[in-house]
Amino acid sequence: MADKQISLPAKLINGGIAGLIGVTCVFPIDLAKTRLQNQQNGQRMYTSMSDCLIKTIRSEGYFGMYRGAAVNLTLVTPEKAIKLAANDFFRHHLSKDGQKLTLLREMLAGCGAGTCQVIVTTPMEMLKIQLQDAGRIGCVAGSTAAVAVNPCDVVKTRLQSLQRGVNEDTYSGFLDCARKILRNEGPSAFLKGAYCRALVIAPLFGIAQVVYFLGIGETLLGLLQSPQP
Repeated sequence: MADKQISLPAKLINGGIAGLIGVTCVFPIDLAKTRLQNQQNGQRMYTSMSDCLIKTIRSEGYFGMYRGAAVNLTLVTPEKAIKLAANDFFRHHLSKDGQKLTLLREMLAGCGAGTCQVIVTTPMEMLKIQLQDAGRIGCVAGSTAAVAVNPCDVVKTRLQSLQRGVNEDTYSGFLDCARKILRNEGPSAFLKGAYCRALVIAPLFGIAQVVYFLGIGETLLGLLQSPQP
């Protein structure tokens, strides 16, 4: 890995393929996660992921499950490319003479790549959540890691949802949001959508890793650059 050249065009191709496949497969689950997390006491429309998806199809049609998907499909290519390229970059600089990275250095490389990804994707996430949650507002008037960070994801979703239903709380910041959720809805509220999140993150990560390690982008570039007979 240490001597592997970082190719941004190849990462763009790999990221685009992984993103398109992943978003198409798991976006309905991600939509259900957002709507479940945004439910507050007194405004509960959905009892589970399946209930949310069934009601979404009934009220908004099949393509209602893909509300906001265009944002992800448009921006997922550079997002995945940055994440994969950043991961290679950090792994390259953290390695010693081509030796296998230790677990700590693997984690540091992943944290660095994740930080770069978050900086790019936060505006996209806000727009996606607004579009995903629009249906809920209108109707009212991989996996272990995903569950572990779900409380932060619940707070993030609440903060990024700019529209509020009647009697729903407003928040001034991260800590204020976390305190109000804990006080008004109890600790279990921080696990809302955890099952959906695990179902989303696991296949997305798996698809990205398969495309990355197969080197589809590198193969395509190699075919395009090979001399013609």
